[in-house]
Amino acid sequence: MSGAAPAPLGPGALVLVVGPSGAGKDTLMAAAQADLADRADIHMARRRVTRTDTTGEDHTPIDPAVFEADLAAGLYPLSWRAHGLAYALGPEVADAIRAGRTVMANGSRATLPEARRRFARLHVVLVTAPPAVLAARLSARGRESADDVAARLARAPEVDLQADLIIQNVGAVADGARRLADFVRAIRAPVAAG
Repeated sequence: MSGAAPAPLGPGALVLVVGPSGAGKDTLMAAAQADLADRADIHMARRRVTRTDTTGEDHTPIDPAVFEADLAAGLYPLSWRAHGLAYALGPEVADAIRAGRTVMANGSRATLPEARRRFARLHVVLVTAPPAVLAARLSARGRESADDVAARLARAPEVDLQADLIIQNVGAVADGARRLADFVRAIRAPVAAG
């Protein structure tokens, strides 16, 4: 029967790191990646984003027309739109998960319902900080006006996060990164039935 939803991606796992802008997701992920460098079974995803500016956020810039063509071709295992941009996890994420690897990716809170449908083993990490800290970090980026920063902070998707780990990112980067790396390290590949 055509039109049936595809089976969720597995047997590997997706660790989706989510949280408000300015929480420090990329910073913690980069530091955790260094701590996990000895683990060949862990893949660090780079999002594709229709933004040409590559400062301050780890991503692969992609032309909007190319993004739309790739989306229409079904190349992205997960995609979303936010802040006037389009974001996606690339086909290498699906390949790694099919190969049984654990993938860590920066994602969107709003896409969690879709991610839960698409991935057999989804682990959600919420990285957050107090509003004043978020505002200061966003202002320091220099990409948005004060009004834009306030509007960005006011937007919070109404979604049940069901986070497996919450990191209040207000201390030393090494502390939050260690918690993230330990969490990812503890995820085990599924045991084959037999």
